[in-house]
Amino acid sequence: MIKQKIRKFFKRRKGLGYTIIALFSVIMIFVCLSLSSGIPKVKGIDNYNGDNRFITFHERPLIAAHRAGADVAPENTLAAFESCLKAHNYRVDILEFDLHVTFDDKLVLLPDDSLDRTSNAREFFKKKNVLVSQKTYGRINGLNMAEKHKDKSGNYPYRGLRGQDIPNNIRIISLREILEYIRSEIDYDLYYIIEIKDEGELGNKAMDLLYKELVYFDIVDKVIVGTFNKSVSDYIDMKYPMITRSAGIAEVLEFYYCSIFNVDLSKKNIKYKVLQIPYKDFGINLGKKSIVDYAHHYGIAVQYWTINKEKHIKHLVEIGADAIITDSPDVAYKVIYR
Repeated sequence: MIKQKIRKFFKRRKGLGYTIIALFSVIMIFVCLSLSSGIPKVKGIDNYNGDNRFITFHERPLIAAHRAGADVAPENTLAAFESCLKAHNYRVDILEFDLHVTFDDKLVLLPDDSLDRTSNAREFFKKKNVLVSQKTYGRINGLNMAEKHKDKSGNYPYRGLRGQDIPNNIRIISLREILEYIRSEIDYDLYYIIEIKDEGELGNKAMDLLYKELVYFDIVDKVIVGTFNKSVSDYIDMKYPMITRSAGIAEVLEFYYCSIFNVDLSKKNIKYKVLQIPYKDFGINLGKKSIVDYAHHYGIAVQYWTINKEKHIKHLVEIGADAIITDSPDVAYKVIYR
């Protein structure tokens, strides 16, 4: 009985195993830190002439709207993209969002494995933990994807909307629809961070579908693809080497270990071009200039998530971060351009 409960616990919390591995690795790193005090650190570089367009060397980092600005409007909905692209008091450089594959092979924007956290799916389907892969796009398009959205005043402005009363801009949206909307609205270069949430064969299918859309909209060179699933990362490296991807969990841990000991990364077969890392996590402070300098030395861009506090944004600007991924792009804009 106890063993069954433990298995169920881990099954419901995909990625928890990675967290435990990460924590163990962190402990080992701290043990090694005492041995590395005399190791020289890589110096920052004054300019960059490589092919990684995400290393900015601007006077400011790029502003990436996490889930299209989750604090500004309902995350990963058309309403959020409308807020980002039509705002008068701020402007974003990167749109970040997440993808899942539906039962009828459409890519839709959703950050979670199930539809429960953000929508009225439990009521709609009369059950919990309904997965996108189990339903057609037409079926899930009837959901209110802003049911659980709380605005900055603490209110739930979209709660209770059902049927025809649900505005189209808070229904679930496909990748094709959102890219068509963006193309019709902007007249400047915009970049994308797109995370594939599915794993295994479904994740590989998601990548195949994604690549076709990137080619169709001619934005292959403007996109960073991310995934927490190593098998999907390996698939991208094998089949789509032209795609810029971010480091996975194990790769981030390896990078951090190498930075401590000043390992020559040019001798390693590094496949990623972007680090997307937290400011602080698992007791580690990754918001250091030494991290950014080490990455830049080897042509790797450094983007920090999810940075919502003004003091953290200010600090990351000072150490030369390439991008700030934030739920509050309006706040980031104010801090960066103040």
